[in-house]
Amino acid sequence: MTDPDFDLIVIGSGPGGYVAAIRAAQLGLRTACVEQYLALGGTCLNVGCIPSKALLDSSERYEHARVHLAAHGVRATVTLDLETMQARKSTVVKRLTRGVEGLFRKNKVTRLSGRGRIVSPALVEVTGPDGATKQHATRRILIATGSKPIALPNFTFDDRRIVHSTQALEFGAVPGRLVVIGAGAIGLELGSVWRRLGSEVTVVELADRIVPGMDRESGELLLKSLVKQGMRFVFGASAQRAEVDGERVSVQIAVGGEARTIECDAVLVAVGRRPYTDGLGAREAGVELDERGRVAVDGSFATRVPGIYAIGDVIAGPMLAHKAEEEGIAAVELMAGVAGHVAYDCIPNIVYTWPEFASVGATEDEARARGEIAVGKFPFVANARAGAMGETEGQVKIVADLGSDRILGAHIVGPHASELIAEVALAMEFDASAEDVARSVHAHPTLAEAVKEAALAVAKRTINI
Repeated sequence: MTDPDFDLIVIGSGPGGYVAAIRAAQLGLRTACVEQYLALGGTCLNVGCIPSKALLDSSERYEHARVHLAAHGVRATVTLDLETMQARKSTVVKRLTRGVEGLFRKNKVTRLSGRGRIVSPALVEVTGPDGATKQHATRRILIATGSKPIALPNFTFDDRRIVHSTQALEFGAVPGRLVVIGAGAIGLELGSVWRRLGSEVTVVELADRIVPGMDRESGELLLKSLVKQGMRFVFGASAQRAEVDGERVSVQIAVGGEARTIECDAVLVAVGRRPYTDGLGAREAGVELDERGRVAVDGSFATRVPGIYAIGDVIAGPMLAHKAEEEGIAAVELMAGVAGHVAYDCIPNIVYTWPEFASVGATEDEARARGEIAVGKFPFVANARAGAMGETEGQVKIVADLGSDRILGAHIVGPHASELIAEVALAMEFDASAEDVARSVHAHPTLAEAVKEAALAVAKRTINI
């Protein structure tokens, strides 16, 4: 029997795919990664996580200089240079995608440029940029093709007036009025960017609250902050259609059976993402897809077709880059006979607005439905470092099992919540109790002391409130 070209071909070079390819190579597997776009890194590095965070950071600095610096005794005249801001974003993206290229070279991962299609469990066909096709034999295939934005009926994307998240990163001018359909992380983050830069932003959401899958009380705290900043919200609203008339867009919504029209300069559709398996050949190869188009896998990330595996946004679970990364590592470790796992209950979820909203584990409502709990809260207004920074909005909430004191979840709204949540995620990985966190020494003055105080509050023994 002829030896195949590779031990593993990964289709897709996003966070899940490129990390899986590197780990597989480290484990001694002859590995290739197929990518149809010019730059490696997938949605996250090119048109998702990284460019959006670059714009979030730039817009935060712009607003801080324009609105908040005077309170620190710094007087400045501030003007917006959107062209430079967009150029900086592109530079950040280019540096990181080139970094992935370097990692492939370092780890001897073969890049296959073009669109990958599964011909059989042992054969992948790659159609290159010039249209030429070549087939590559392999022992295993890992599907890591990610996801694409969901479209709405009667909202036709035109790259300028009716846009999805990728296009909303590329506005060449600040929209005077922006309507955002969807109050999830993507909608709130991009809405925040353009609100800071001068847009009047209205968010339309079908549910009765923002970030519906996250902790309700914490979401309400974030909502208050965003409203105070100037964002407007319409809840219980169904988006019906958008019509472009010259430089204006009319967005028709239905609220409680009543029809309304919102006039704006641009509309962002941010109602979620769908698994991307178009043209992959997975179904034709016998891979099972569920009712939402996700690839069905078992606990080892194997499909029902021997030799074909899948990870990331294309399978069930939250569509998060770090979830895909951990699944990619675990999948190839299991292929190589090494122990690998993903602690799904300990995966953080973050909304990068300001203040930030970070969660891990069960919400308060979810935990209460399972049994008796104790909840500890500590507000940032009582934290010394937050006071010195002038960033006192929000709180830390820790949810623990009443009997064992084991931490079941944590929800942080406040400054640098995205960094603070890591402590609780690690604690949960080790089945720590709230007492364990409360007894650990936290440097003073730090924002992390709010986590300690929330852990103390679980036993109703906070010190600073």
